[in-house]
Amino acid sequence: MVRPRRSRVAEAAVAVLLLVLSAACGSRLPESDFEDRGTPSRATEPIRVGIITSATSPVGGNAFTGPRDGAKAYFERLNARGGIDGRPVEVRLCDDGGSGVGNNECVHQLIDEDRVVALVATTALDYAGASRVSRARVPDIGGQPIGAAYDTWPHLYGIYGSLAPRNGTVGWDGKLYGGTEVYRYFKREHGARTAAVVSYNQAASAAYARLVERGLKAEGYKVVTEQVDFALPNFRAVAADLKDQGADLVFDAIDSHGNARLCAAMDDAGVELTAKVTNVQNWTSTVADDYEDAPRCRNALWATGSSRNFEDTDHEAVREFRDATEGLKTHAQWQLEGWAAAQWFTEAARSCADTDVTRACVDGWMSRSQGYTAGGLLLPVRFERLAEPPETRRTCLSVARWEDGRGWVSQGDMSSTCFDVPQLSYTP
Repeated sequence: MVRPRRSRVAEAAVAVLLLVLSAACGSRLPESDFEDRGTPSRATEPIRVGIITSATSPVGGNAFTGPRDGAKAYFERLNARGGIDGRPVEVRLCDDGGSGVGNNECVHQLIDEDRVVALVATTALDYAGASRVSRARVPDIGGQPIGAAYDTWPHLYGIYGSLAPRNGTVGWDGKLYGGTEVYRYFKREHGARTAAVVSYNQAASAAYARLVERGLKAEGYKVVTEQVDFALPNFRAVAADLKDQGADLVFDAIDSHGNARLCAAMDDAGVELTAKVTNVQNWTSTVADDYEDAPRCRNALWATGSSRNFEDTDHEAVREFRDATEGLKTHAQWQLEGWAAAQWFTEAARSCADTDVTRACVDGWMSRSQGYTAGGLLLPVRFERLAEPPETRRTCLSVARWEDGRGWVSQGDMSSTCFDVPQLSYTP
């Protein structure tokens, strides 16, 4: 789906793929309970934050753990350097199991029992507890907007920002808006003219495919639609048709395993592409293994997003992230975004250190943190609460291409890869 920032296209893809794979309100304590204005013991008392992750969701292990791991790495390094004005950050983790019931349980545990100051890097398949977080006025900082919660509720600050009113209703009267910058990029920079969209014969997958098709047509592409059976997908037939149609680009609304099979089929059929475009969730260091049977397609993989490539170690902020996460077996863009979310909370908390690090103080700073970049890791993040959705918007994007032996190679600077594009509506 297309959404108000470039990465929203990718996030919506994540949401659809998760739906495909899983085809499968409570009271709050008074805010005053957490507004203790400081006693001598506060000087070294830990600052407690919570991280909710669908670590054991129906889509399998490690699908959602990247932001959590990046945030943990940031806080570990922060504590090793003295914490926030001498106070360590105590991280409370909660695995919601990928269910709405589990998510509500995590929200209750972290907010009412553990009394965290904020949530950081939330990555939930079903963020059922979002309204409860908002009612408790607990700032949720740098979460991954897999669903529509970050465009619905106040006090929730998604990693990519939001222009929506966030008054308890999704977007603007139930609709969200996003741009066509990804399609514009490949058309202008690489001369692409024919794009294919591959989906399953499953409702969520087909709906997302229709949205991608709409965006491509708005940018003047010839669009080829391919739909396969969810249970018995015939990717060989799709690959043969893509070759016949002369597709330049391939977008998809299928899961990671299906993508690998599609790529293998395209290699077997001799399909030559300008780009096989993937989303930020699949922007990982495991590409060589994931696509081991499709070397041609693998080297045509491109990823787009709103954060700096985790392979850009010439950039100081990326070097620090990579140095702190050196012990991880793999690296991923979601880890870098989790790191940025933890840094965002830390800057908010430091602004409150002279009084006390409370929910209200941190939330107040977050509501004023327009244009935040986490030291250059993110494109400037904004929360504007526009009364009406924009008709057009200038949007920048981060672009990288996979190359065997080099990994993900950035394609230009994300701060200058920008386009003025129309904003198209959709119902999430």
